[in-house]
Amino acid sequence: MLKKAYLSCSVSQALAASALGLTLLSACGSSAVQTAAEPAASTPVLAMVEDVIRPESFAAWRDEFRQQVLEQGVPADLFERIFADMQVDPAVIKADRSQPEFTRPVWEYLDGALSSQRLGTGQRLLLKHADALAAIEQRYGVDRHVLVAIWGLESNFGNNIGDRNVMRSLATLAYEGRRPDFARNELFAALDIIRNGDIEPDNMVGSWAGAMGQTQFIPSTYNRYAVDFDGDGRRDVWQSSADALGSAAHYLSASNWQPGQPWGMEISVPRQFNYSLADMAVRKTVAEWAELGVTEVGGTPLDPSLAERHASVLLPAGYRGPAFLVLNNFRSILRYNNSTSYALAIGLLSERFQGKGRVQASWPTEDKPLSRSERHELQERLQAAGFEPGGVDGILGANTRQAIRRFQQMRGWPADGYATQGLLDALRAHDQSTVPGL
Repeated sequence: MLKKAYLSCSVSQALAASALGLTLLSACGSSAVQTAAEPAASTPVLAMVEDVIRPESFAAWRDEFRQQVLEQGVPADLFERIFADMQVDPAVIKADRSQPEFTRPVWEYLDGALSSQRLGTGQRLLLKHADALAAIEQRYGVDRHVLVAIWGLESNFGNNIGDRNVMRSLATLAYEGRRPDFARNELFAALDIIRNGDIEPDNMVGSWAGAMGQTQFIPSTYNRYAVDFDGDGRRDVWQSSADALGSAAHYLSASNWQPGQPWGMEISVPRQFNYSLADMAVRKTVAEWAELGVTEVGGTPLDPSLAERHASVLLPAGYRGPAFLVLNNFRSILRYNNSTSYALAIGLLSERFQGKGRVQASWPTEDKPLSRSERHELQERLQAAGFEPGGVDGILGANTRQAIRRFQQMRGWPADGYATQGLLDALRAHDQSTVPGL
């Protein structure tokens, strides 16, 4: 992402990242696992950008796309008005190809996401927009505090909605992006928005990846979920906070939001807890977790009214950090942005607005997060040792976490699947110990 003020990757940027073949880091700059600083484009990236910016080649792509657009029934004069003088956006190509080396740990991300300034602004806006939020809550059943938390993290409450022309960004990605078919489809969706009269092309601004407005929807998401909540005849997620908040509520409602249910809670686990169960893929009822010795943090029994609800144990910083029991609404937030750090920030910020949401357990702040090159090395060593991380891409996904657990179990460690410098050092030593003669 190009604005430091953005604190998260949006629902649409997360979808775009996946479709464009990117990590959240490279798609969103300061996303749920944030970069330590804005990444500077390296010399190879700059050289690649210069190589692909060829006006005559882009003109040929534009002519081909024009034919496709006209076959879809888009008026020729509309196409010419938007695309006649359009050029490739070099900044979009740079952002598309950037891969930051360092990331920020979850506790630093939460410090920024839950800042006192964001908390104060959100509380004021909850009062200012109380009537609209009550109406949205009534229609969609989504908690107003969660909606305002999303508003705050997605666009700083509408103050940072992006400043790049979405049509130009998507055209650049369709011409010279990692997933041109995805970008081309979003370009068609953006044209539908313009033809519908919701916004003029020059006012359709957003992020480099095409995410738009106060809720940061990509065009296809906008077409499916944006609503005209203020009743002015236009779905305006750029200037209308009511439309933006209503659209976010519609999205969460369609993502199986359960009215009146919590997102989750901080918990304590027993000393001999099987940490391999702490995985979003493992779902048990709250009653079953209670039988395994899980309590609310501090030892309070889990809420019996939730006994039949399914939940997962989340350890965002491994077994030495805070633990959370997360329910269905946490997964609905993950549909908005598929990052557990982001969903945790939304849940905690929504509670902070109500005077709660303070994490009780300590974070392992002495842990230094792995760099991108170290994550690659970790996967390479896991693979070489036969622990099957599912490939080497620097993304510590489900397969890599399972591979880490297998290594941890072999060593007799808590199998939390969490990558640390100590784990990488142990893998280095393990590889040496398997070399003949050592």
